[in-house]
Amino acid sequence: MTSRQRTDSIARFIREHNYADLRTLAARFGGSLSTVRRALDQLEASGLVRRHHGGASLVETDAVAQEYDFLTRNQRHPDEKFAIASLIADQVQPGMTVILDGGSTTYAVARLLAGKRLQVITNSLPIASLFSEVSSAETLVTGGSIYNRLGVLLGPMCEASFDQVHADLAVLGGAGITENGIWNHNALMVAAQRKMIGAAERTVFALDNSKFGRKALSLTTPFAAQFTIVTDTRPTPAVARAINAAGARLTLAG
Repeated sequence: MTSRQRTDSIARFIREHNYADLRTLAARFGGSLSTVRRALDQLEASGLVRRHHGGASLVETDAVAQEYDFLTRNQRHPDEKFAIASLIADQVQPGMTVILDGGSTTYAVARLLAGKRLQVITNSLPIASLFSEVSSAETLVTGGSIYNRLGVLLGPMCEASFDQVHADLAVLGGAGITENGIWNHNALMVAAQRKMIGAAERTVFALDNSKFGRKALSLTTPFAAQFTIVTDTRPTPAVARAINAAGARLTLAG
């Protein structure tokens, strides 16, 4: 059985049964647990399944995923997002404290971190729900007012939460990237992200190529030396020069 055939067979099985654990899939379709995990990673990146600790469920039956727009609606660029998420997840070592904000690419990173022993700090309800199923992760959820469409907590209580913590790494998304820096749509979201940056030793921005050249309502931050920009395609020379001039790192996934 080829890798493609195995992945297709696993997809059919999960569609029929709504959920499957790793050992069942490995026994039924051959291959190691790591082989099955890779197949599930591909299916998750395509939006078909949601990974859990030890298995996966069909997205259509996942009430948590259905509740939030960005998990069901934003399936654009799944391959690029998976490549970006994989590269970032590889940088996260067990025992680290990691801040994760809301957004589809950051959620993809969270899925790949689900098996690691971490302290996770987040204002994202979907990410908090994901990690609540993983006994190896200690999850801290900020206070704040719920921004329903994205399932994130925002506002003064959220911002104050980040004043009281310290993290090794913050993983953030954004609505756009230009030579000026990183942009986002919502002023409250921008305020929260600035607090996340201030609470972390290093910040990684996960941005696929659809964000290139786009401005939004507010400039979240100009580039800084403690930033790494992870994307799937080299940005324009002007953006690359601005990143380099600030002492930030540009990393290409895939």
